[in-house]
Formats: sequence, C-alpha cells, structure tokens
Amino acid sequence: MALQSSRTHRAMAALGLTTVLTAGCGSAVEAVDAREAPGRSQTIPTATTRHTTSVSAQSTDLEEDQMKIVITLGERRFGAVLTDSAASRDLLRQLPVTVDMIDHGGVEKTGALPSPLSLDGQPDGADPDVGDVGYYAPGNDLVLYYGDQSYYPGIVVLGRLDEGAAAQIADQRGPVTATVEAR
Repeated sequence: MALQSSRTHRAMAALGLTTVLTAGCGSAVEAVDAREAPGRSQTIPTATTRHTTSVSAQSTDLEEDQMKIVITLGERRFGAVLTDSAASRDLLRQLPVTVDMIDHGGVEKTGALPSPLSLDGQPDGADPDVGDVGYYAPGNDLVLYYGDQSYYPGIVVLGRLDEGAAAQIADQRGPVTATVEAR
C-alpha cells in the first residue's frame, strides 16, 4: 500500500500536482496544480472502503443478545442488559424466576433469589447507579436501583435497566412481585 501511494505521489509530483489525502470511509484525493491559483482544486474520487462487521464484533452482538432480560412488575415490563460476568450467567441459568420484592431504603426494590449467584471476579462491593440491576450477596437478593445508593460491601452490579425504567419502578411503592425472564 505504501509503495503504491509513493508511486502515485511521485507521478502526480512529476505532473506538477500536490496531493492531499482525507481520512474516512470514502477517501478522496484532492489534486491542486501547483501552477494554478490557490483555492482552485479538483477532487478525484478513489475507491470507497467498505466496512464489514468482523467475526469478533458479530460474536459480541450475539453475547449481548443472550444477556438481555425482561422484568415484569405488575402491568409494567422493563428490559435490561446484563454485563458478562459469572454472577449474570448464574442469574440467567435461574430464569424464568418470580421474586417477591420490597422497597428498601427508598432507593431500591429487593427480593430473594432461589439460589446464590457466583461472586467470581467481583469486587468486594459496588456503588450502583440509578437504573442498575444488582445483586446483594449477603441477602441473596436481586436488586433494582431506582434511587441513589452509595458504595456498600456485598453489592454486585449485574447490568443496566432500559432508559426510563428506574422512574417507573420508583412509582410502584410497596411490595411487588417481579417476574424475570430471558429476552
């Protein structure tokens, strides 16, 4: 490629031309005759580069599709995408699951899962964001964060609720039953 570019540059230089290459998916060569007045140029299109999805990008998309869940609280359904972790994979193996949840501290809905989730590769605690899906290991609880919870030992962030879901969860005060399914 460098040899071809060098030859092209020399050929254009021999004709009294200066070249400027522009980066991007569709590249073009701007040729300006050194003898012409400044500002006058001619754009010569070159081959357009095609962007294709690599095998690794395709497998990432597949993994992401496999890490999606749907949470139903009463009549409302929310989607979430889980991060790829041992704890998230353990949760997926338990699905579908129904969890009785309560408000906890005015910032989260919590409810016990049937089985504990793996803590392999997880830090000792976390500072979840509003809209996160989490796991509280000491209580074996699935957690839906709708308010600001600070760092606390034993919290594992599993993933993220779809945009706007946290506000809708906050509107549902008191105990609720959540059904969690793979999407």
